[in-house]
Amino acid sequence: MIYQTGALLTGYILDLIIGDPHGWPHMVIGFGRVISFMEKRLYPFENKRAGGTLLWIAVVLICAGIPGLILAGAWKISPWLYYAISSIVCWQLLAVKSLRVESFKVYKELKNGTLESSRQAIHMIVGRDPEALDRTGIIKAAVETVAENTSDGVASPLFFMTIGGATGACLYKAVNTMDSMIGYKNERYKDFGRTAARMDDLFNFLPSRLCALTMILSSFICRLDYKNAYRIWKRDRKKHASPNAGQTEAVMAGALDVQLAGNGVYGGRTIKKPHIGDNIRPVTAEDIITSHRLLNTTSFIMTAASVAMRSAFIYFLIYM
Repeated sequence: MIYQTGALLTGYILDLIIGDPHGWPHMVIGFGRVISFMEKRLYPFENKRAGGTLLWIAVVLICAGIPGLILAGAWKISPWLYYAISSIVCWQLLAVKSLRVESFKVYKELKNGTLESSRQAIHMIVGRDPEALDRTGIIKAAVETVAENTSDGVASPLFFMTIGGATGACLYKAVNTMDSMIGYKNERYKDFGRTAARMDDLFNFLPSRLCALTMILSSFICRLDYKNAYRIWKRDRKKHASPNAGQTEAVMAGALDVQLAGNGVYGGRTIKKPHIGDNIRPVTAEDIITSHRLLNTTSFIMTAASVAMRSAFIYFLIYM
C-alpha cells in the first residue's frame, strides 16, 4: 500500500508538470479502441440492450483486468517496478493539466483571436454546435467543461485510485470512456449505450458529490463567493440532466456569481435546459482563469486527502 500511495502522489505531480503531451501514447486512446472493436462485434445483436451490457462487461474485464495482471506481475518482480508502472498509470488517468491547457486555448482565442477561432477552440472540448455559440456562450461552455471535468477527469480517478490503486483508476476510466463514446440517448445508442450511461452515473455518484463539497471549500480558499457557491449547489444541483454533472456546475456558477447552462444546440437541434446559478453579473473570459484556480485548488485538496487517508490506513495496519 505504501507503493500505491506513492504512485498516486507521483502520478498527480507528473500530471501537473507534464500533462498529456500531444502524440504520446495514452491509455484512454487504447480504451477507446477496445470499445470501438467490441462495438463493431456486439452492435449487430438484435437485443441492443443485451449487446451493450456484454460490451460493458468485456471492456471492463479487458481495460481493468490486463493492467491489473501487469501490475501483479510487476509486484512479483520488484515493488519498485510496480511503483514505476503504477505512477505512469496514475499520471495518464488524471487530467488536471490537459483540462487547464485545452480551456486556456479558448481563453487565448477570446482575448487575441476572432469569434470563429474561439468557436474552433471550444469545439475541441465540448459537444455542442460551435457555430450556434456567441462570445458569452463560448465562455459559459468553457467554464462548464472545467466544472464538469474537475469531477470526471480529476476527482473520480483520484477516488478510485484511493480505493483500488492504479487498477481502480483503470476500472473507472474504462467506465467513463464507454459513457463518452456510447452513452448517448440518440437513436443509435439509446438502448445499446444504456448500461454504459447508467454505470457511469453510478460510478460518479459519490465522487461528484465529494468534489462539489471540496470545490465549496476551494472557493473559500480562493476568496470567491463560497456562501453563494453553497447556496446555488443546494438549490440547482439537481437541475442538470446528469445526476452528477450538476453538482460541480452549480458550485462553479455560485462561486463565480454567474449563470451557466441553459439551452444548447446539438447536431442542429436545440435542447432545452434550465439555467444554473443567478445572473448576478455577466460572464467574462477571465472566468475561465478563475475556474482554473478552483480546479487546481480542488485537485490539490483531494490529492492531499487521498494520500492522508491511505497513509493513516497504512499506519493503522503497521502499528495497531
